[in-house]
Amino acid sequence: MNIKTMITMAILLVGSVQLSRACDICGCGVGSYYLGILPDFNKRFVGLRYQHKLLTTHLGPMGNRTPISADEAYESLEWWGAWNFGTRWRAMAILPYNFNTRHVRGSGQTGYKNGVGDLALMGFYKVFEQVGGTGDNKLLIHSLWAGIGVKAPTGKYDEGERASVSQDAPNNFQLGTASTDFMVNLAYDIRLMDLGLNTNVSYKVNTENRHEYRYGNKLTANALLYYKFNIKNRVRIAPNAGVMYETQTKDVIYGRYDVAQSGGNSLTGVAGVEVNAGRVSFGGNYQAPLSQDLADGRAKAGDRWLAHVSFSF
Repeated sequence: MNIKTMITMAILLVGSVQLSRACDICGCGVGSYYLGILPDFNKRFVGLRYQHKLLTTHLGPMGNRTPISADEAYESLEWWGAWNFGTRWRAMAILPYNFNTRHVRGSGQTGYKNGVGDLALMGFYKVFEQVGGTGDNKLLIHSLWAGIGVKAPTGKYDEGERASVSQDAPNNFQLGTASTDFMVNLAYDIRLMDLGLNTNVSYKVNTENRHEYRYGNKLTANALLYYKFNIKNRVRIAPNAGVMYETQTKDVIYGRYDVAQSGGNSLTGVAGVEVNAGRVSFGGNYQAPLSQDLADGRAKAGDRWLAHVSFSF
């Protein structure tokens, strides 16, 4: 496989996100599992991640604030880990503890929900990994992983919260979805010497919960360009930047009615850094919306950020 073919594969993986149609409204609320660049590890790792996301809901028809507009913050502290079995198989788990806050400026009311979220379990298979060189003797490495996963309904779902809103309001302020959902994932990485491109494409299929509510299916894709700096063969620092695209169909209630203030799509700019020092890895990124069309313009996502630390063993 020559370098032209490998670069074409990377472009196709990134471009494949455009084939899906337009929530947890695109990255906020329940059921969002961002992967990005994994920590460096050989056998296994465990760690903690912290995510912070902002969302404004109940906007007016023109996207303007109204007396019932709400500022929502979704924070999560996640335990996550991965284990390699041989050279081709990998298992991963993510268990979040969520902190949700919602403030309605018109009434001055503030609501809180804290608790365990939904557990995600994923398995990956390395389709290939190739190490070679270019015509000018530069090292070229690329690999492709394919995965499937399941999200278990371990987080609390407040039926009273859902019942208090209509088809015209989002059902976002939950700790869990009360549904068993399924995920597929492709992760491709190509690196020429110390310059690399990491891409992830995942699709999440949601099922109807026992309360006759089904969150919309969701496609997430990100592409991150990175460069690895090696400091005295002890510390590796990899600044990275790229974009993330998310699109989600509308939620459905009672098996037939679309929830108007749900679904949509967004394009987000991402900038961060990953650091590896022996068995310890840490890093983070900042995510700022570049464009968005969420819930027919009745919701607006704000900036997000993520930080993590992990230990390999």
